[in-house]
Amino acid sequence: MENLNQTNFKDFELLGFFIFENYSPVLFTIFFIIYILTLFGNMVIILLVYYDIHLHTPMYFFITNLSFLEIWYVTTTTPKLLTMLVTKNKKISFYWCFAQLYMFHSLGITECNLLAIMAIDRFVAICKPLRYNLIMNARVCRDLGLMCWIIGFLMALIPMTLTSQVPFCGRYYVNHYFCDIAPLLNLACSDITVTVTINRSVGGTATMFNLAIVVLMYINIIYSIIKLKTNRGRIKAFSTCSSHLIVVTLFYGAACSVYASPKRPHLVEYDKLFALVYAMFTPFLNPIIYSLRNEEVISGLKRGLQSIQRHIKER
Repeated sequence: MENLNQTNFKDFELLGFFIFENYSPVLFTIFFIIYILTLFGNMVIILLVYYDIHLHTPMYFFITNLSFLEIWYVTTTTPKLLTMLVTKNKKISFYWCFAQLYMFHSLGITECNLLAIMAIDRFVAICKPLRYNLIMNARVCRDLGLMCWIIGFLMALIPMTLTSQVPFCGRYYVNHYFCDIAPLLNLACSDITVTVTINRSVGGTATMFNLAIVVLMYINIIYSIIKLKTNRGRIKAFSTCSSHLIVVTLFYGAACSVYASPKRPHLVEYDKLFALVYAMFTPFLNPIIYSLRNEEVISGLKRGLQSIQRHIKER
C-alpha cells in the first residue's frame, strides 16, 4: 500500500451521510433551518444579556460566553456539511481539515470548561448565598471565562499536532461529515499507539476532570437543597440549576457515546448521528432551554419587546 504523508497530497474527501444520499435536499433543509435558528437564538441571548441590566450577573455572563461559543461551534462544521449536501463536493484540503479539527476540539474543550465553571457558580449561589457577590465578582468572572478559552485552545493543540503528523495511506476518504480525530487516524499506515494514547489522555483529562467538578458541585448543591426547610425554597433553588443540568446531560451524553464507546465498524454511522447532537442540536437547544426554563430571561425578552414597540410607536 502506498505510504504518503501530508506533503504528497492536497485533499481529503468527507463521506458524510452517504447512506442518506437520496435524502440530501431534505437533510439540507433541516440542517439549514437549525443552523439559522441556532445563530439567531444564541445572538438573542447575547444581545439580551448585554442590553438588559437586570441580567448583568455572573450566571448570565457565563451563559453569554456559552452562546458565543455555540455560534462558533456550530459554524465550524455545519456550513461545510450544507455545501456537501448541495454541491456534492466533499473534498476538503489538508490544511482546512486540520483547522476544522483544531477549532472543533478547542471549542469542545472550552465548552467542557465553561460547563464546569457554571456548576461552580451555581454551587456558590446556592451554598454560599451571602458571599456570592464577593466571591463571584466581575474580575473573577472575567478571569474564569478567559481561563476556559485559553485552556481549551492550548489543550487542543496537542491532538491536532500529533494527528497532523501521522502518515496517511491510500485514498483519503474520511468516514464522517467533518474532520475528527478517530476517522482521520483510521487512515494511518503506521503504528499510532502513542498518538492514540496521548489523544485519549488529553480528551479524557478535559472531559472527565470537568465532569468530576460538575458532579461534585451538584452533590453539594443537592445536599444544600435537601436541608432547606420549605418546598418553595427547594423548588426555587433547583430551578436555577435545571437548565444547566439539561445542557450538561445533552452535551456529555452525546460526546461520551462517540468518544468513550468501543470503536466498531458497524457503529460508525451511529457515531455520526450522535455527533450531530453535540455539534448541532445542543447549540440549537441551548438558547431554548435557557429561555423557556428561566423566568428572568423571559422577563428580559418581554422588556426588550416592549422597548422595541415603544420605539416603533414613537417613530
